[in-house]
Amino acid sequence: MAEKIGFIGLGLMGSAMVGRLQDKGHALTVVANRSRKGVDAAVERGATEVDSARKVAEASDIVMLCMDTSDNVEARMFGDDGVIAGAKEGLVVVDFGTSLPTSTKKIGEALTEKGATYLDAPLGRTPAHAKDGALNIMCSGDEAAYDRVKPVLEELGENVFHLGPLGTGHTIKLINNFFAMTTAMAMSEAFAMADATGVPRQKLYDVMSAGPLKSGMMDFIKNFATDGQIDLAFSMANGSKDVGYYRQMAENFGANSRMSACADATLNEAKENGWGDRMIPEMVDYLSERLKK
Repeated sequence: MAEKIGFIGLGLMGSAMVGRLQDKGHALTVVANRSRKGVDAAVERGATEVDSARKVAEASDIVMLCMDTSDNVEARMFGDDGVIAGAKEGLVVVDFGTSLPTSTKKIGEALTEKGATYLDAPLGRTPAHAKDGALNIMCSGDEAAYDRVKPVLEELGENVFHLGPLGTGHTIKLINNFFAMTTAMAMSEAFAMADATGVPRQKLYDVMSAGPLKSGMMDFIKNFATDGQIDLAFSMANGSKDVGYYRQMAENFGANSRMSACADATLNEAKENGWGDRMIPEMVDYLSERLKK
C-alpha cells in the first residue's frame, strides 16, 4: 500500500514539493502555518487539511516538514498538539529545512521514545527545481528508515544522498551555506570596491572569472551586478540565519569560526538596515552605497 504522507510548511518550497507529490499521485494531509495560499492549493487538488501537527502525524506514515527555523520546527514537533504527541510506532519524520544539528538530535531522541524515526534531509536548489523533482536532498539518519522513504525522496530530488548518522545532513548544509554566503559577501564587496575605484564591474568580472576564482556563486552575484538579474532567490535574512546557525554549531562544537564572522556581520548589518527581505545578489548595491561608511 502507498505510504500516507503528511506535510507541514507549505511556503514557496513546501508548496512546490507538495505539488510534485500530488503530481505523482500521493494523497496528502496538510496543516496551515503562516498563510493559506499553499494549503488552499493543495486542498483544491485533493489534500486533506487538519488543524494540528498532531493530527497530521496520526493520519500519516511519513511526515515531512519544510520550515524556516529550528524554533519553528520544534514548535511543530513538541507540545500536546505536536507531531511527537501524535507519533506512532513506525512513523518516519523528515525535516527538509536548515536546522541546528543539536535541535535535530533532540527531536530524534524524543521520536525514538515513541518508536518513530527522524531523518534530516536539507535541500539544495530552488522551488522551480522542486516542481520538476530536481532537488538535491542531503539525507541522514537511520539507514533502514532512509531506504523506506527513498522512493518518495527520489520523486522530489534528482540527487538524493544518504550522508550518515542523524544530524549529518544539517551539519553539511550549514557548512555549505556558510561557504556560499561568505563567497557571496566577498564577491559583492569586490564589485563595490570596483565601483569606488572607478573600475567597470564587467572588466573586474572578466579578469576574476578567467582564473580559478570562477564559480556558480560568483556568477549569481555578477548577473545582478552587471545585468540586474536575480538568479539566487535567497533573502539576506535567510542568509543571516544560516550563517548564524553555522556559528552556533561551531560554538557548540567548541570551535572558533574565523571566516564566518565577516559574512555574519555584513548580513546582520544589512538586515538591521531594512534589507532583510532583499535577495543575496542585491548585497552588491548595499555595499556599493555604504562602502565608505
